Amino acid sequence: MQYNTEMINHLIRHRRTIKPAAFNKTTVSPEIIQQMLENARWAPTHALTQPWRFVVLSGEALQKFATLREQLYKESTPPEKFNENKFNKLSEQVLDSNYVILIGMHRQPTEKIPEWEEIAAVSCAVQNMQLTAFAYGVATFWSTGGMLNHASIKDFMALGEKDLCMGLLYVGNTDTEMHDVPRHPIEDVVQMHNK
Repeated sequence: MQYNTEMINHLIRHRRTIKPAAFNKTTVSPEIIQQMLENARWAPTHALTQPWRFVVLSGEALQKFATLREQLYKESTPPEKFNENKFNKLSEQVLDSNYVILIGMHRQPTEKIPEWEEIAAVSCAVQNMQLTAFAYGVATFWSTGGMLNHASIKDFMALGEKDLCMGLLYVGNTDTEMHDVPRHPIEDVVQMHNK
C-alpha cells in the first residue's frame, strides 16, 4: 500500500510546540482527544509491553489538578526558595488548556525489558499524539517539570512504585502561527557506511 509521503513528511517537519499561554479559549473536540489516544496505542513497543498510561483531565478536573500542583509546590518548597512566578505558572498552564494528559510509564513486573526501552516506547506514543493533534490543527506542549514524580502525583495517576510520570501533555487550540525552526544539517547527525 502506498501512503501520502508528502503529508507525513509535512506533519513531522512542521509540528511545533505551542505553550498553553498561546492557547485560545475554543474547545478541542473530544473526538480529537480520542484519536490522539488511539494513535498513541500504536507506538512501537518491545515484546508488546505497551507501557504507556494516560490520565486525561478536562473541565472541573483541571482546577482540581491545578490546586494539587500548587499545594505540592507550597509543601515541598522552603520559604526562601519560593518563587511566585513559578507557583503561578503551575496552575496557569493547566487552566489555559482544554485538556491535560498525564503521561505515565508502567514498569513490567518481570523487568525483562530494559527501563530505557519502556521510556522510549512511551515517548513514541507521545509523538504519535502530538502528530495526530497537529494533523487536526490542535496545539500541544509536552512538559516534564513540576514535581511530577511526587508520590501524590503518582497516586493520582494510579502508578506503582517503579512506574514513572513522564510529564504532562497540554492540549488546546491556538491562533498562533507555527514557524519553521532550524535543525542541524543531516550531515552533522548521521554517519553513512557502505563498506
